Amino acid sequence: MDSLLESLETLLDELADSNYEVEYHSGVLTLYLGEKGTYVINKQPPNKQIWLSSPFSGPKRYDYSEADDDWLYSRDRQALGDLLNKELTRALGTPVDLGLTGPASQLQ
Repeated sequence: MDSLLESLETLLDELADSNYEVEYHSGVLTLYLGEKGTYVINKQPPNKQIWLSSPFSGPKRYDYSEADDDWLYSRDRQALGDLLNKELTRALGTPVDLGLTGPASQLQ
């Protein structure tokens, strides 16, 4: 989660929009995008899950896949990082790559 937080902070600094903000408290990361909505990403360490609430795709639960070394949504096998990159690119109107590919430990 620390690397995700750092990536989001860097992205928001580059965008320099006072309506955008990211916070991380007690395992919950909240990304405020003004009128575009709010993301909430919540770690569930005992279950090896990450819960996502997206203003665009709704709630999803991501399970850690050892075989893929990534956080995957069980219904479509899409990686959490891929979804965030796609949705944020669309919402912000600029290419977004949060750098979440590779070892899933980046979100642990």
